Amino acid sequence: MIQSANKYKEGQHVVIVADEIKSKELPKEFQNITKSFLSDEKDFDYLKTEKQFIFLVKKKDTDEKNRIYGSKIRGLLPKEEKSVYILGSEKTQLLIAEGLALSNYQFITFFKDKEKKEYQLKEIILIGGIEEQKIKKLNNSITAVTWARNMVNLPVNHLNALKLSQEIENLGKKAKFKVEVFEKAKIEALKMGGLLAVNSGSIEPPTFTILEYKPSKPKNKKPLVLVGKGVVYDTGGLSLKPTAGSMDSMKSDMAGAAAVAGAIYNIALDKSDIHVIGLIPATDNRPGQIAYAPGDVITMFDGTTVEVLNTDAEGRMILADALAYSAKYDPELVIDVATLTGAAVVAIGTKASCVMGNDEKQLQHLVEAGNDVHERLVALPFWEEYLEDMKSSVADLKNIGGRCAGMITAGKFLEHFVKAPYIHIDIAGPSFLDAAQEYRPKGGTGVGVRLLTQFIENYF
Repeated sequence: MIQSANKYKEGQHVVIVADEIKSKELPKEFQNITKSFLSDEKDFDYLKTEKQFIFLVKKKDTDEKNRIYGSKIRGLLPKEEKSVYILGSEKTQLLIAEGLALSNYQFITFFKDKEKKEYQLKEIILIGGIEEQKIKKLNNSITAVTWARNMVNLPVNHLNALKLSQEIENLGKKAKFKVEVFEKAKIEALKMGGLLAVNSGSIEPPTFTILEYKPSKPKNKKPLVLVGKGVVYDTGGLSLKPTAGSMDSMKSDMAGAAAVAGAIYNIALDKSDIHVIGLIPATDNRPGQIAYAPGDVITMFDGTTVEVLNTDAEGRMILADALAYSAKYDPELVIDVATLTGAAVVAIGTKASCVMGNDEKQLQHLVEAGNDVHERLVALPFWEEYLEDMKSSVADLKNIGGRCAGMITAGKFLEHFVKAPYIHIDIAGPSFLDAAQEYRPKGGTGVGVRLLTQFIENYF
């Protein structure tokens, strides 16, 4: 979609970063209007002729503001248009192109007349010797984010746990990384009690998917392990969610799994030199069959016993088994990504995710990566005292704490199951939106893919 060319094609829609390009380097028809734009106080303007849109911008002081230009331009371009050119410096062109491409997303899979509804740009063309490798990496990122958004937007009747594992297997074939899927018999043999308990109310079997991207000469001696929550639909189980609006978006409860798979897909396409393993426990959470119940005591994969006090706190039950399983790889670091708590949304809303952990250096690197790609993280305290709220009087732990700091007590619960340095990211806020935010669409946003990719490439 994003590509380069040596020169602008006359008569086409164009974005001109006016303060980054010398007048003599512009096609003659743009020289006077660009000069006039530079002399006024506006940062953004556009002209519409019979043939084309001419967008005039001045480079912004942050990467994100330049991405937002792209989103704004996509909104102004007529839906039927298929291409746009960008003139400016390499960095600013790439940022505007990123905002344009991320704003270009549509989820129209289930419309009968989807061909008529499609309005995607086919070409975003950068001018002037842009490094091909940078364009390729940006296209890889857009591809991976698009996949994650699609997965989050698919309803459970089109994406159960088995189908999610098959979609991930397809990614492995495309990008040449290893995927292994454990089905129910194997999960039972491993005694993954948390995953099996959550699945006990469903007629659909669970899966446990292992992704491994390992280059021939990895920089890291021990792998990075990413764990993604794969609850493909969450009713709350026997602790049933109120129906008015509370279940409508619960197809998105596997956004952590989409982020992990999408990030590994991205780094595999990039041919990264980092060894990364992904673990994705997946199931739906329903109140049928022999559903697990409040008061049950579940024995987890590592032998820890957990008193269930709320079956709607199911994500931590399936993640705990995966986090304990991660010890098999003797990892350098374990990061989990999950739509885990409403408390995270109440605390910081949809503009950022909560992060906490016991590896301060890598946590700071993760925060920096989030700032780089504007998938921002708010670091929360992770003191041992928070685990006290998760202690049970009848088992080793219970699966919910008190009313306060629920996103932190959930994180402390999960930390119990990890032997390696550990970071927990709660993406409940920004993973699924009721209304678009610039280049983040309504519905699944694919949050986490760019964050994890940036962290792996630049900091890990």
